[in-house]
Amino acid sequence: MTSNEILDLLYSTLRTTGVWNFQFNIIVMWGIGALFMWLAIAKKYEPLLLLPIGFGIFIVNFPLVPMMGYAEDGYPHLLEFFYHYGLEWEIIPCVIFLGLGAMTDFGPLIANPKTLIIGAGAQLGVFITFTGTVLAGFTLKEAASVGIIGGADGPTTVYLTQHLAPQLLGANALAAYSYMAMVPLLQPPIMRLMTNSKERVIKMRQLRVVSRQEKILFPLITSGIIALLVPSVIPLMGMFMLGNLMKESGVVARLTDTAQGSLMNIVTIFLGLSVGATMHADKFLSWKPLFIFGLGLVDFAVCTMGGIITVKIMNKFLKEKINPLIGAAGVSAVPMAARVVQMQGIKYDKSNHMLMHAVGPNLAGVIGSAAAAGMFIAMFD
Repeated sequence: MTSNEILDLLYSTLRTTGVWNFQFNIIVMWGIGALFMWLAIAKKYEPLLLLPIGFGIFIVNFPLVPMMGYAEDGYPHLLEFFYHYGLEWEIIPCVIFLGLGAMTDFGPLIANPKTLIIGAGAQLGVFITFTGTVLAGFTLKEAASVGIIGGADGPTTVYLTQHLAPQLLGANALAAYSYMAMVPLLQPPIMRLMTNSKERVIKMRQLRVVSRQEKILFPLITSGIIALLVPSVIPLMGMFMLGNLMKESGVVARLTDTAQGSLMNIVTIFLGLSVGATMHADKFLSWKPLFIFGLGLVDFAVCTMGGIITVKIMNKFLKEKINPLIGAAGVSAVPMAARVVQMQGIKYDKSNHMLMHAVGPNLAGVIGSAAAAGMFIAMFD
């Protein structure tokens, strides 16, 4: 081999390296990925999601890495496989809802069905943001997918976005899961702003005991109602209610353990990596994704306010008043929002334990955000 041939070989090899194809805009994405991993590791904010999302952002933003896209033979690369078969086919959000259902106790919601109204009121930000996003120049489908972020329900955001605006999946999912993770930081200032000292110490009586029969019938009845009214979200909510039915029936313990344990953990890894892998610098560093990320904060804040305002309106007509703090749990960030209500309640009155009262609107928020997503799909899909 001649010296020229050796130089040509070295040159062609160099051109296949990431160093040769390096672009400085990917450094920004490395920083974003590092931020999410730091939040997961150092601050323990939703580490099960933010750690794989952060790593997914980090690893796909290297030049020429065979992680997304398709090989020359037409087969998908690793993360493209997860994304295509998991998110595009809408399998991962549905399986996650199965696991969530297997972890959920609907007892507080059944014992106090008035909290369904709070969950509905907490969707206020969804529709306000939808309107504002349309005015900002987004299409109706894009606006609907952005509006649902305020509900703080990651799987529902992924499900709706994949239906209506798949090109925004990465930005929408990243915003939804980011604000879910930061519920303990974002909600307390809003709760203080929207309530006075007298309202914060309202005590709520202990909830009644819910029978096993009621808990078994609830997922069946709820599934039927949802299938009749918003059939487009029954893949999500049907799996959610199936997981809950398995738990409450008490006869399929192994299936319940698998759904809420190993299966949930596996699909969470695939979800985080798939979402992170969509956040390549060429797609993310433009005005739309950055605008979505900022707008998601406003959306989430308005949804939190909507839940609190709903309680205040309800109190005008109720003899037994509801502590407005639990309105903040109307967003469907389960169970973080309910825990934040509990922490704030104890802060103002150490004997005021509101966790179980907050779980009701928290679960109602899951149903409310799914209903809003179903309405958008029915209108625009």
